[in-house]
Amino acid sequence: MKLNEGFLNSMHEAMTLLRTRGPAEATAAIQRALRGEGNPGANDVSDVTVSSPVDAPLYRTKRYDVPPRATERVRTDVEDRGHSSVHLYSNAAGGRQYRLYVPAETASTPMPLVVMLHGCTQDADDFAAGTQMDALAERHRFLVAYPVQPKQANPSKCWNWFRPSDQSRERGEPSLIAGITREIIATHNVDPSRVYVAGLSAGGAMAAIMISEYPELYAAAGVHSGLAARCAHNLPTALAAMKGGTHPAEARRAQRHSFVPQRPMIVFHGDADATVHPSNAARIVRGFERQHDGIDEERRSGAGRRDCTVVRLVSRDGVDAELWTIHGAPHAWAGGSARGSYTDASGPDASGEMLRFFLEHPQHP
Repeated sequence: MKLNEGFLNSMHEAMTLLRTRGPAEATAAIQRALRGEGNPGANDVSDVTVSSPVDAPLYRTKRYDVPPRATERVRTDVEDRGHSSVHLYSNAAGGRQYRLYVPAETASTPMPLVVMLHGCTQDADDFAAGTQMDALAERHRFLVAYPVQPKQANPSKCWNWFRPSDQSRERGEPSLIAGITREIIATHNVDPSRVYVAGLSAGGAMAAIMISEYPELYAAAGVHSGLAARCAHNLPTALAAMKGGTHPAEARRAQRHSFVPQRPMIVFHGDADATVHPSNAARIVRGFERQHDGIDEERRSGAGRRDCTVVRLVSRDGVDAELWTIHGAPHAWAGGSARGSYTDASGPDASGEMLRFFLEHPQHP
């Protein structure tokens, strides 16, 4: 069935909004089109197939030495005593600034490094304030880097996770993020076996790309409210993926390429997320499977906190993953501080749980 002019106009509007105002406004435009508001026949959407969320599998993860209280919620009034500095990294793909946090009391042994990729409309300071990752770094002695996506690269400061030129190893934005990571390892007392990458929304989608393209560099990845690596190749397929659908071209690509997880991943997603459909979380952990030889699923609740379901998985090669579904949560960093944007203070502590998962999974040769 052919798309009518009204729907095509709505899609054009949505793509413009994604470039200029971010995914939330683009999603709203798509929702209006699907309801047919102001666009007769807009429900005729034959090129997008919407899929229902997939129940994910699960496995009990191995336990490594974890600093005590690593998952304890950080108070929002903690003053970071360490040092923040801004640097510029450049290569053939261009240049990116990054904010680096170094704890006041550095360890005598090499320290872990966590690379944090912000979401659309955010910047390094905003993301640091919202996630409170600096306070965790101060408590547990690790470095945190926040690469910055400028407006010149994307009007909404989104990482361009949907462009083929920014999805491959040693090209585009992945090469810049990897370059920043390598620069910090070379200039600071970093343990190369404990380098991790995490992100929110567009940053989460880029974190999924980074762990896929650089398994030798990152020991594990955290994806919050994001999308699977290479689930889109342009704006129309990106919008389809964000809505939980599968564009025909992407479905054919997925059939041709099997995904084999190489490094551990921890994934968070609110099941009331109206910006990035929750079904994307299950797609991120594609290739991990449920095991039945232990406690593989857990329902968590707490006073004044959102309930969540935690599913533990493992790949055929023994690579661990965790999938956190946060019930009733919107498109926001769970357990984040109101000092930053896109945070949900009533959620579980995503920052603490990511750190716990990361420290349980150092890189092994």
